[in-house]
Amino acid sequence: MDKLRIGAVSYLNTKPLVYGIQQRLPGAEVVFDLPSRLADQLHAGQLDVALIPSVEYFRHADDYEIVSDACIACRGPVWSVRLLSRVPVPEIKTLALDEGSRTSAALVQVLLKQQYGLTPELHPLPIDASPDALSTDAVLLIGDRAMHPTTGLYQEIWDLGDRWCSWSKLPFVFAMWIGRRGVDHRELADALQHCRDAGMEHLQQLATEHAGTHGLTVSDCFAYLSRYLHFTLGDEERQGLELYRTKATELGLIAS
Repeated sequence: MDKLRIGAVSYLNTKPLVYGIQQRLPGAEVVFDLPSRLADQLHAGQLDVALIPSVEYFRHADDYEIVSDACIACRGPVWSVRLLSRVPVPEIKTLALDEGSRTSAALVQVLLKQQYGLTPELHPLPIDASPDALSTDAVLLIGDRAMHPTTGLYQEIWDLGDRWCSWSKLPFVFAMWIGRRGVDHRELADALQHCRDAGMEHLQQLATEHAGTHGLTVSDCFAYLSRYLHFTLGDEERQGLELYRTKATELGLIAS
């Protein structure tokens, strides 16, 4: 049997999901990269399973399947996905999208359309570019750099997890473990759930290990992992996924 190729994400919010993954799956090849890059690699057949943005699952649902109930979700504020606007949100005409996550890029467009009827002109924000140097009215930031926005530049800052949950009354799922159909995922599903469960039991350890490199205190890091994030794909999370799919499809954001 060929070695299973697994793509994992290197963000702080994924640490509980990948806790001990190499030890749990010693025969697998585990690579770490950005969510959008992993999605491209999975679609190209370079990976068998990857933790990818939920919108990418919708775009290739005929070729993919969900392989684990371990996921990255929120049931309220998420802290690490934000819309930063230099103008009042109803006046946004141009929006830069962080290229790190396609799910959040679609999410912000859904929320702006649903709440204010906005369809702003879109611009890319490369992974290594500074959002503060952009001339757009607003910018979507994800990951670690969204947690520490520059003060004094923005009139409004939205936490997109909070905005979605307040509007929909449902959780939001940012990323899931997705596999290509035709690959045997049975043992992998158990392993990924064990990694998640072990990670949840070691949140304090993870916070202590990773707080400093992300510019957080240990207590803030622990709060982020334990209170802001949710790691299980349950019935309400699936309902949230379907609502997100419906609204994103209406805006033409699902087509690959």
